Amino acid sequence: MPERNYTYYDFTLSLCHICLKRVDTKIVFEGDNVYMLKRCNEHGRQKVLIATDKEYYKNCRNYMKPSEMPMKFNTATHYGCPYDCGLCPDHEQHSCLTVIEITDRCNLTCPTCYAESSPHHGRHRTVEEVEKMLDIIVANEGEPDVVQISGGEPTIHPDFFTILDIAKTKPIKHIMINTNGVRIAKDEEFVAKLATYMPSFEIYLQFDSFKEEALVKLRGKDLRETRLKAIENLNKYNLSTTLVVTIQKGLNNDELGEIIEFALKQKCVRGVTFQPIQVAGRLESFDPATERYTLTECRTDIINQFPMFSEKDLIPVPCNPDALVMGYALKLEGQVFPLTRMIDPSVLLNNSGNTIVYEQDEKLKSHLLNVFTTGNTVDTATKEIQSLLCCLPAINAPNLTYENVFRVIIMSFIDAYNFDVRAIKKSCVHIVNKDGKIIPFETMNMFYRDDKIEILNELRKGN
Repeated sequence: MPERNYTYYDFTLSLCHICLKRVDTKIVFEGDNVYMLKRCNEHGRQKVLIATDKEYYKNCRNYMKPSEMPMKFNTATHYGCPYDCGLCPDHEQHSCLTVIEITDRCNLTCPTCYAESSPHHGRHRTVEEVEKMLDIIVANEGEPDVVQISGGEPTIHPDFFTILDIAKTKPIKHIMINTNGVRIAKDEEFVAKLATYMPSFEIYLQFDSFKEEALVKLRGKDLRETRLKAIENLNKYNLSTTLVVTIQKGLNNDELGEIIEFALKQKCVRGVTFQPIQVAGRLESFDPATERYTLTECRTDIINQFPMFSEKDLIPVPCNPDALVMGYALKLEGQVFPLTRMIDPSVLLNNSGNTIVYEQDEKLKSHLLNVFTTGNTVDTATKEIQSLLCCLPAINAPNLTYENVFRVIIMSFIDAYNFDVRAIKKSCVHIVNKDGKIIPFETMNMFYRDDKIEILNELRKGN
């Protein structure tokens, strides 16, 4: 009998990237690549690359854990995912990280901005509006794991420190400031004041490239000196920092190892988060159906460019394994020791002559799930890692501090091209919108920003 040129693996619902209507979708393998095959009645067939490592893609299913729900939901399920976001009762994951956009304004006009921010776009939120957003998060989460204050560029808000003071009064475990670093580079007094908000406080700093060409294309200007000066000021106050790298294929994906090496040498840096570009906002500079930089490509590039990490060191995150990869390492006396390989669920762990099957060791499994979750910050994970090492008597657990732990994350945000309803339902990075709803980051950029609402309403009419 004749055979297809692919192997059928699974079925899901995706979106037509043109009209944004839901479409039936096959997941298929061609060689080592994984594709979505979609068919829209109006716009025909579409083929989208979603992974370049089918074994890793299949292995993600082994990292699923029971869904952790919010304390309340904010909207009803009526039209079906993704047209009911708010969170609706059909969502399968609480907010591991919740973003508050305190301003639309920005001191840059990045070509890759998903929110269309610029010096003249939109407005600053009032202090009252921001506090209401914080209270909504607390109502949903009780004690929110991580709240990220973002924008626009949040550091230009005229009431920035008033907002921080209010946030610190809430039962939030960890606060992040998502920033391009321009003010941090220019104003040391500003950095000194930021440092007074530690502990449980972190800077989420854009750090995309060491190349002028890449920065101009991603951010609209050469920010090399600005970023290095920002790091210098943050190091001076040892202000906990995560470097955030937006990646575009063929532009800066050859720098991942170099960025990790640089980060490990900085006193203030606790980790690097790599974010392949999401097709949203201003970005229309490549064909995401065929030129997408996938999560698996990013993982492979890290392993090839920074050989200290092996495949066992970068594993799926259980709360949303399709979209998140995480690995931990210890920094001790100038050396780096990858940690994740010690907790590989696919092999037996040798422990002083006795074998421990990971699946049968509930204590070890509990620590694994606690360490590898985006709801964990590096400082809280430190305590879990200490306990984890104590589970393995062959290893001497050092007296760890926040400065000994280094984390690498790949955070791959879904867009209309690679939309998978299964992964969207597990999304754990959310945004509070102006209507007081909590929206998954991905669907916020597709449907729930002001310029998208009309499209969403038309789609709802068809459902």
